[in-house]
Amino acid sequence: MYPLNTDFCIKKGRKNYHSKFNRMSESNTVFKPVRFSNTINKDFSKTLNDRVNNYFKSNNLSKHANAEMVIKTIFLLSLLVIPYAISFLTFNTYVFYGMYVLMGFASAGIGLSIMHDANHGSYSQKPLVNKLLAYTLNIVGGNATNWKIQHNVFHHTYTNIDSYDEDIQIRAIMRFSPHSPLKALHKWQYIYAWPLYGFMTLSWVLTKDVKQLIGYQKQGVLQKHTESVVKSWIWLIATKIGYYVLMIALPLLFTNFIWWQVLLAFFTMHYIAGFVLGLIFQPAHLMEMNEFPLPNEENMIEENWFAHQLKTTCNFGHNNKLLTWYCGGLNHQVEHHLFPNICHVHYSKLSDIVRTTAKEFNLPYNEVGTFTEALYYHGRMLYKLGRA
Repeated sequence: MYPLNTDFCIKKGRKNYHSKFNRMSESNTVFKPVRFSNTINKDFSKTLNDRVNNYFKSNNLSKHANAEMVIKTIFLLSLLVIPYAISFLTFNTYVFYGMYVLMGFASAGIGLSIMHDANHGSYSQKPLVNKLLAYTLNIVGGNATNWKIQHNVFHHTYTNIDSYDEDIQIRAIMRFSPHSPLKALHKWQYIYAWPLYGFMTLSWVLTKDVKQLIGYQKQGVLQKHTESVVKSWIWLIATKIGYYVLMIALPLLFTNFIWWQVLLAFFTMHYIAGFVLGLIFQPAHLMEMNEFPLPNEENMIEENWFAHQLKTTCNFGHNNKLLTWYCGGLNHQVEHHLFPNICHVHYSKLSDIVRTTAKEFNLPYNEVGTFTEALYYHGRMLYKLGRA
């Protein structure tokens, strides 16, 4: 059992600065990056990089996808396409909804495995392959451009740093950071958070992608990470329309089911996908053993970036092969955050190297044994975050 402390490993003495920090995040102020120390734990990052590179070299392995990953890609895409086709052929209501349930699990699997690796550039050594597979996110209703900025830039670079990591930013009724304002309602979030996770992908499909792209453009971030702002907007609008046509208009026109049945099936698919994603992503960083550091007055995190990832990330269920397969190795979140440019099929092997090296340098390697334990400790963290 992990100690139910009340410190959350918070760096103290930053309250006034943090208030200013939040106002900057909520405004249209041009984005100002946080810097990390280049001297603290420098030997750790060098040693770890050398050992990981040596692992691939000595075993004559590519850091990218292997045959196992290709087979999984075909399977998950088929799990989306085949049920979609069957839904047009059946007259049975239960079969129709069953196909959308399968599509929900397929959508989550595609997001966790295929598009995730592709958007990190780790699926293939060929940029074109990564670019094409990254757009599988658009096929399941999201937007690859937004994901690269929110996930690759903000989340991976500034993990658990309040007002920078969008994954822990203030939600309407959720508190994911000990530095965020506490409201009376938050004391119940350890109960209501779980069903709300199911609305994650629905939010992307309906409003979030548009709001994000507007925000990134105002901050000047979109211009830095895309070839053309205009093309980004055209691509967002075109793929959203295409998705609505495929998933709502065509079933309304060419199946035997009425409008509310089609919309209920659509909702079911997305609720399953969102719930699965929430259960996988949330325990990786919102845990009691994870730190939530704040930058100092010079906008610097007083830690090496590699060590920062160890302190803000948590693994779970590393011996569960089915979980590892389905969730794209993201139960090995520590390895993913240290080496996002390496395909997830290698994370299980890399975990021993990372664990051993962290121990040598007296750095934490956060992990819990099973997926069930991870959910339990995540629930405890939600409970704590809901209280002063």
